[in-house]
Amino acid sequence: MEEINVKAQTIVNPTESEEKVRSAICNIFGSVCFTVQTEGKQINLIAQAKGKDSLIKLRTLLRQDRIRDASRKALLRSIRGETISFCLNKQVAAAGHISFSQQTAESPLGPIQVTITAENPRQLVEWLAEKTER
Repeated sequence: MEEINVKAQTIVNPTESEEKVRSAICNIFGSVCFTVQTEGKQINLIAQAKGKDSLIKLRTLLRQDRIRDASRKALLRSIRGETISFCLNKQVAAAGHISFSQQTAESPLGPIQVTITAENPRQLVEWLAEKTER
């Protein structure tokens, strides 16, 4: 079976509640293990999970929000070797939805940076955001 590793990280701003940021990540990935790194006053929240099951919530949200085709394009563009790297809007994730964003300037609170490693990332994208019938 293919090994899949998921890592989501974001900075917790001074104006944000760490619990709400944790909740935003859990809205997308379900049960994850959190670690916190602090540098001075900056808090970096890192969530990690393993296996395809850790992506079921993301897959479900892509279907519910009806953004599979757009997500598929964004995810395929973000493949580098065995890694899929993309950013999600933190505020939208807190509301339980998905919105892809750029690494800078799109969200005043900063993005959630997601890195997924898999032996066959293209096949994983096919599963996450399968083509809709036209």
